[in-house]
Amino acid sequence: MKKILPLLLCLLLIGTVTAQEENSANTNTKRPKIGVVLSGGGAKGLAHIGVLKVLEEAGIKVDYIGGTSMGAIVGGLYAAGYSAQELDSIFNSLDADALIQDYTPRGSKNFFERRNDELYALSLPFKGFKISFPTALSKGLYNYTTVNRLTDNVRHQRDFNKLPIPFVCVATDIETGEEIILHKGVLPDAILASGAFPSLYYPVEIDGRLLIDGGVTNNYPVEEVKKMGADIIIGVDVQDGLKDRTQIKGATGVLVQINNYQMIRKMDAKREATDIYIKPDISGYTVISFDDGRQIIDKGEEAAHAIIDKLKALGSNTPIVKKAMQVNDSIAVAEIEISGLKNYSRAYVIGKLNFKPGTKISYEKFNRGISNLNATQNFNAISYNFEKTGKGDRLNLTIIENPINRYLKFGLHYDGLYKSGVLVNFTQKNLFRRGDVAALDVVLGDNFRYMFNYYMDNGFYTSYGVRSTLNSFNRNVPGNIISDIDVNSANVDYTDINNQIYIQTIFAQKFLLGGGAELKHLKIKSETLSTDRKKVFDDSDYFSVYGYLNYDSYNKRYFPSKGWYFQGEAKSFLYSSDYNKDFERFTILKAEIATAKKIYRNFTIEMQTEAGITVGEDTANFFDFILGGYGYNTINNFRHFYGYDFISLSGNSYIKSTFTLDWEFIRKHHLNATANYANVGHNLLNEGNIISLPEYTGYAMGYGMESIIGPLEIKHSWSPDTNKHYTWISVGFWF
Repeated sequence: MKKILPLLLCLLLIGTVTAQEENSANTNTKRPKIGVVLSGGGAKGLAHIGVLKVLEEAGIKVDYIGGTSMGAIVGGLYAAGYSAQELDSIFNSLDADALIQDYTPRGSKNFFERRNDELYALSLPFKGFKISFPTALSKGLYNYTTVNRLTDNVRHQRDFNKLPIPFVCVATDIETGEEIILHKGVLPDAILASGAFPSLYYPVEIDGRLLIDGGVTNNYPVEEVKKMGADIIIGVDVQDGLKDRTQIKGATGVLVQINNYQMIRKMDAKREATDIYIKPDISGYTVISFDDGRQIIDKGEEAAHAIIDKLKALGSNTPIVKKAMQVNDSIAVAEIEISGLKNYSRAYVIGKLNFKPGTKISYEKFNRGISNLNATQNFNAISYNFEKTGKGDRLNLTIIENPINRYLKFGLHYDGLYKSGVLVNFTQKNLFRRGDVAALDVVLGDNFRYMFNYYMDNGFYTSYGVRSTLNSFNRNVPGNIISDIDVNSANVDYTDINNQIYIQTIFAQKFLLGGGAELKHLKIKSETLSTDRKKVFDDSDYFSVYGYLNYDSYNKRYFPSKGWYFQGEAKSFLYSSDYNKDFERFTILKAEIATAKKIYRNFTIEMQTEAGITVGEDTANFFDFILGGYGYNTINNFRHFYGYDFISLSGNSYIKSTFTLDWEFIRKHHLNATANYANVGHNLLNEGNIISLPEYTGYAMGYGMESIIGPLEIKHSWSPDTNKHYTWISVGFWF
């Protein structure tokens, strides 16, 4: 009996512990699994963030989450581990304009690409000599790189059920109209495919399918979240109802209306399948109201707080506090795998990325490399993912080349020197070999001009090209500017034909270093002089060699608000056909440095200093520095100068400083005030006058507007030196 008693006590103790474990297990299994469904709705989907914030306040642990379009983007980031408060901060810090249009920083473009963007008002792509139109307005690359950066912590995960919160989203096959359920793959690809709004964003290719917005087939995927194992569904619906003709605004409104037809028919059954249905009051907003993100998020909070008692009944009443996300600021790229190349080489792509395999780089530099690729406009789509290797990550880069390599482009300009001009451009890519560009500009108007450029761009490898230009104008100029003739002014025809060959490379990843040779024909004549005077002042060929160093970090060419600019050039004239029989070799050195900085809200100050000197015999005064006027394309040594008319000051050396205060009082509308000071003369350096008090001063007040054809400006300028006033109008990009 004594032996049996301890045995019975042990059995009783084991049974008690087992019962407690079973009760504990039963308690855990009693907690219902919570699934959250987030509908599509564009910018209105930011209300989802507000609802998620209230769910966390109520202590509701989300076990599954699914969504479509913006619901997929918010849900995907939440599934990756972000808290609702972190999502609030993220979306309020994004560039609203960049979210809905292709955004490529100016710094990502090479000098040739910047010229394209800052010269042509309209570009028409040709395929087989037929005009074609883009599939959508935006590739959404800003969204893509942003989401990739934010989901860095799960970049190796390909099963969405293994994310911190299991996740599912919906997209639509554009070719079959089939609903595609995405629960595995590359997370950024999936959620951005779900949000690829037709006509606004390009389709996303996944596993050979071209996918667009899941809202076309299933804008509220409650069934898919139930299939994941959810017992209770909390749904957030930001869809519009059908609108009448007075409420439909623009093409986007028409597309939304069409998309809503079938979803509204399905929503009765979907609401029945939802246990807690939340519909924020966002009737005053549209699918592109990203500028109103703060208010939309607040609307989501208001809607969730209205049913807070129901929510607290599902939660622990203890607010959920997620550990703050730690996002790496760099990545080790051990290998680079590139697929999709046909017309462009691997070296070209690596050169544009500006980093090589086996390097650790910041995400900022990585995104800049992807932006560099996009800036070429040679690729319709760029996607990437990372796979873990023993030495780091392998970058799998997939690109879809742009099949269009022929463009017709147009520009428009007016200024007081060249007068009116219409620019017609023909551009052909891959003319002779992969990666080359040939472009011909023809300006039709008061003064015929042209520019031909053939350029091979090799990124940070050595690039090369040839260029040919013709510039001409007719102008009354002071007699002492062109030649020593005893008249106050002469009507002059100026013709410059210039041919160059050059090579260049990126130096220190920021500077453009190059050089080449130039053959120039210069003809200057006047038909208005009497017969006993010399009518032709020069009709010579000049051969020179030159080198240059450029740096440009301005955020915009016109009306910059930040950045630096530097341009330096040395050009030695070695030979001339010598029309005037007095040529001696000489060298021109010139440099310009400028900076722009926002000093207060929309006020920007821009400071610029430039100088030039001639070294050698002063025999070719036609290459002197010519100052005066504003708004024209500066060729050779022609420079702007407020307070003096076009072609008013000349000398073989000069120094000039300019200070501009610009106020952007309405978006893209500017008021500005400028002061400039200069010394211009002959041999200023030798005479010690180059740093003396300025001899010439001028001031200007102006208004400018950024438009699709370029800057529209009016400037009123005067100088206390002469008490003369000039008003100049400049329309369009300078060319």
